[in-house]
Amino acid sequence: MTAIRTMPSRPQARPDSVLQGEQWRITVLTDGLVRLERSEDGTFEDRASTFAQHREFSTPAFTVGDDNGVLTLSTPRFHLRYDRGEFSAQGLVVTTPVGGRWRFGEPADNLGGTARTLDDADGALPLEPGVAARGGIAVIDDTASFLFDADGWIAPRGPGRRDLYVFAYGHDYTEAVKALYALSGHPPVLPRWALGNWWSRYHAYTADSYLQLFDRFDAEELPFSVAVIDMDWHRVDSVPARYGTGWTGYSWERRLIPDPAAFLDELHRRNLRTTLNLHPADGVRPFEDAYPQVARALGIDPESDETIPFDLTDKAFLDAYFRLLHHPLEEQGVDFWWIDWQQGGTSRIPGVDPLWLLNHFHFLDSGREGRRPMAFSRYAGPGSHRYGIGFSGDAVVSWDSLAFQPEFTASAANIGYSWWSHDIGGHTRGVRDDELATRWLQLGVFSPILRLHSASNPFIRKEPWEFPREPRHAMGEALRFRHRLLPYLHTMNHRAAAGLPLVRPMYHLAPESEDAYEVPNQFAFGSELIVAPVTTPRDPLTLLSASSVWLPPGTWTDIFTGTVYDGDRHAELHRTLDSVPALLRAGGILPLAAPHETDATRNPEHLELLVAPSDSGSFTLVEDDGRGDGTDLRTVSTPLHWDATAGVLRIGAAAGPDAIIPSERTWTVTFLADPPTGPVRINAEPVEVAHGERRFSVRATAPTTSEIAVEVKLPEAAVADLAAESIQQILAAAQFDNPTKLRMWSIVTSPKPLSAKIAALYAVRAPEALLGAVIEHLTARER
Repeated sequence: MTAIRTMPSRPQARPDSVLQGEQWRITVLTDGLVRLERSEDGTFEDRASTFAQHREFSTPAFTVGDDNGVLTLSTPRFHLRYDRGEFSAQGLVVTTPVGGRWRFGEPADNLGGTARTLDDADGALPLEPGVAARGGIAVIDDTASFLFDADGWIAPRGPGRRDLYVFAYGHDYTEAVKALYALSGHPPVLPRWALGNWWSRYHAYTADSYLQLFDRFDAEELPFSVAVIDMDWHRVDSVPARYGTGWTGYSWERRLIPDPAAFLDELHRRNLRTTLNLHPADGVRPFEDAYPQVARALGIDPESDETIPFDLTDKAFLDAYFRLLHHPLEEQGVDFWWIDWQQGGTSRIPGVDPLWLLNHFHFLDSGREGRRPMAFSRYAGPGSHRYGIGFSGDAVVSWDSLAFQPEFTASAANIGYSWWSHDIGGHTRGVRDDELATRWLQLGVFSPILRLHSASNPFIRKEPWEFPREPRHAMGEALRFRHRLLPYLHTMNHRAAAGLPLVRPMYHLAPESEDAYEVPNQFAFGSELIVAPVTTPRDPLTLLSASSVWLPPGTWTDIFTGTVYDGDRHAELHRTLDSVPALLRAGGILPLAAPHETDATRNPEHLELLVAPSDSGSFTLVEDDGRGDGTDLRTVSTPLHWDATAGVLRIGAAAGPDAIIPSERTWTVTFLADPPTGPVRINAEPVEVAHGERRFSVRATAPTTSEIAVEVKLPEAAVADLAAESIQQILAAAQFDNPTKLRMWSIVTSPKPLSAKIAALYAVRAPEALLGAVIEHLTARER
């Protein structure tokens, strides 16, 4: 029997962090995180739980006192009072300097974390608690979770015990999430290829039809990095009726895929990684190819025709499950597994959720022999972020579903859940709506994982060529841009593992601004971008869709349109079907792969840097060799710095092990600005400038061990009235009467001050959507 793989943990707190009575224990883990335990028998738990893996923190500074028999405990972040009795609202109180107060038993003012599934959710649903709260105090109740013994095996908790973790970080939500990771474990660094486009459809593909599909994708220049094969890869309809349904399976359906190894080899040749859908609940039945080996391993007669129950609480079954059912399929070429557990949270051991066991042991098994570990499964509760990518379930096809998904994804940062994978475009029900499908795919570009998926229904399709010209074009551009984002996404992948999720709510950036809480569907996308996805249908008059946004202080440049906006204000941004607001911070540097660099399994030879030059800024590009995780990562870092005062962009020499990135690279540097006022020089030599709409570019090729300096002189004032140009296009396309549009154009092009123009436009009494689109560009920053 194979030894149980374990996850490193340090579950026992330092003694000087602990205060203890006969039936209570308080552990001060950090200056904002305290563990509260109550035990009827006076026994306390020092083993790792599903949530708390590491309690060995450096003891923070705190003071302890006694106020007429009431224990008091204070750090710079919180003050606690406890009467040393049964936990009660009167006897256990925590307060913070920002005015927050939590009494035991009362719900904390929580900003929400995430939920186990979006199955059948047609719009918003309640979120479980996270570690961020407006009142500054959030509570995670770990009482019901199960435990891990020192050897890595599972154990139930003893009865009569309470186990709470109080996060009292005030409005410092970033530090609260970092404390969560320190306690619970960090997210893994995902394989680079996991960040590209995933194709998934519940459909009985043959090997030939599946490869032909990817031939069509290649012909359409639509890049993909992951091939998802739903449950029809295994026997479904051919399962003998006496064994039940074909929902569970571990044997190839050779009528569809006659030579699995050759099929998977061909997918690998196309630079694709493959995952198979897994529904393990029905156990191992006698029709499975591996049944005789599994039966013998478990002491069952292979001729008995006896179904072997699914039971990961049995060590022998766990060993056979991986060694005999999964490893042989991985040897044929399966790269990872899509674990689709939907059968509830009970097992043979009270309190042990089978989903937790699937996530935990699949993740550990996937990292054997130096592989980069990753599970793809459903969310099991706080601590699930340790295991990789979350499958959010079967979303309903509707605008309401789309409208909730950005908030759902961003709020998950409050419980550290970095890598949600949604059914982009929706899975089930609904009506065909080409605009909805397009906007959902564009949201997918700025989601943690972009996985197209649909139900087993010939009328729910996601292939772009199944749509008319306008949405087809927009979908293709979205899929291509996602792969161009991979250098940025993979750097953010490393950043997420260090403590900052890729997608975060705006209040993480500006927790003291009331405005930041009023835009739940707007989010930070890594360190450089703010995204405001379009989640409502376009206006029939303007043919534009609107996103209401809050722009933090500074300037923000739309990477698609080049429009520059002053921040510290609310705005409504209007876009055609081929664009969504994606705003680059002032001084932001966004690394992109060149359009032809579509292979997500390798680090590119040609990169483009988008620079928002209104302020200075820096970015460090991080790349790796795709192996290992945690302390054994081999990374290469390339520093990028823009000095707005000197007008110099520096691409630093790469630092790290050899042979991870190309020895030579071509860099295209694109400034989102008006044309330069003089020659652009690279390493003091003049170079040719390529001009685009609201941007210009230069190119250099050099060894990655050398530095490149790009010198540019930007104009001090706008060289063209770009606002008028944009407004003219809006008015021309508007499905509205021409005399009114002419009056609006006369106002826009008049010499009046901005305030007078806006007042005059309101006096025209144009439709609200048209007026809003015009004012957006009138109030955009002139370049």
